[in-house]
Amino acid sequence: MIEGVRIKALTTHADDRGYFREILRDDDHLLSRFGQSSVTLTYPGVIKAFHWHERQDDLWYVASGMAQVVLYDQRQNSPSRGETQVLFAGETNPILILIPAGVIHGYKVLGTSPVVLVYFTTTSYDRKQPDEHRVPFNDPTIHFDWSTQHR
Repeated sequence: MIEGVRIKALTTHADDRGYFREILRDDDHLLSRFGQSSVTLTYPGVIKAFHWHERQDDLWYVASGMAQVVLYDQRQNSPSRGETQVLFAGETNPILILIPAGVIHGYKVLGTSPVVLVYFTTTSYDRKQPDEHRVPFNDPTIHFDWSTQHR
């Protein structure tokens, strides 16, 4: 596991009307502070990768669809430096993923349904000085194989 990444299993209360699911509570103590909440929809087969932040922590929740989430630890003083962590998040695995600043992250939409990703950050987006750094999805340092593994 990558140092500082935390996973929260989410509890779902379902009945004949649908379901209710809490995502984040102040007593979870996952974010050091709250900055912004956003949502994005991504179509099947799309890879959104990679990027990272110097100062901002991200907290991801895949509300619908399924995503293959890939994390890579590039932090200089981290005990998990150079490690890759893969998580499957979404409808069949409702989890909350804390991604610390400095950890490179991205995802691929699995299956035939779009992914709706709701995310929370410790700072608001600053258009004049964005804390967002890009890395190609096929970066040779990360060397991640995005193809589906047929087992």
